[in-house]
Amino acid sequence: MTDGPVADEPAFDEPAAPAPRLRRRRSATESLLSITLLLEAILVFFIVMVVFGLRVLPPAVAFGGGAALVVVLLLVGRLVRYRWGVWIGWVVQAFLISLGLLLPVMYFVGAIFTGIWIYCVITGRRLDRRNAAFSEPTETS
Repeated sequence: MTDGPVADEPAFDEPAAPAPRLRRRRSATESLLSITLLLEAILVFFIVMVVFGLRVLPPAVAFGGGAALVVVLLLVGRLVRYRWGVWIGWVVQAFLISLGLLLPVMYFVGAIFTGIWIYCVITGRRLDRRNAAFSEPTETS
């Protein structure tokens, strides 16, 4: 018998190392939609610059509203893992198109990003179904 702790066992006064935290695997739909929303947040920055430069709105309103919209886009990008988060994303797409009331070119730009959103929803769900089919265990007799 030994007087000290064995090399493989931690001493009683030393805390055990915490188990490594496993990262949640993101679905293809979630990844594609969050990338789209990130690109839209970058787009909003440029929209704010145009609205400010053309003096469509007062500077405080343009920058405050733009900053709020960027925050919303980034938050929704984290929420698209839930079905209701995707629905909020649809509302955001409609809002981007409605910015055409301030800047008519946004009807076109918003429609393009809505098209990208639709493509990502369809493609992401198709990829998720395919990945689920490949990950199912097969029965062999």
